[in-house]
This record gives sequence, structure tokens and C-alpha cells, in this order.
Amino acid sequence: MIPIVYSDKGVPLIIKKIGGSEEVRHHLANLGFTVGGTVTVVNSLNGNLIVKVKESRIAINEEMARKIMVQ
Repeated sequence: MIPIVYSDKGVPLIIKKIGGSEEVRHHLANLGFTVGGTVTVVNSLNGNLIVKVKESRIAINEEMARKIMVQ
């Protein structure tokens, strides 16, 4: 299990754990980041990511990305 910020582009990954405060977890869940869901890194720039989640592309900063653990 690694933070999504360290994963390769274009590889579908399974979300295993979402860390952070209750507010952060709720915000990420509203964006479509749920445990067991699939996520793919589309692009990365200075730790900030554009990811594909549930047929949508979402930009998240490095701080949020470090809370999303994938495998």
C-alpha cells in the first residue's frame, strides 16, 4: 500500500484506505474517492495530481493525495 502520489500514470489502482480528519475523508468521498473504488493517475505536476475517478477527472493537491492509499 502506497500513497497515490507515488503511483505511476495510467495504471488503474484500488483505493485501500483514506486517511485524514473526518472532514477530509468526507470531502474526498464526495469527490468519488471511496475505499474499494478504482482510481487512475492521469497527470502529475510537482506532487499535485489529476486523477480519473468514476469517469471524471479531478485535480487534487499533494497534501490530499498523500492521504489516499492505493494498491
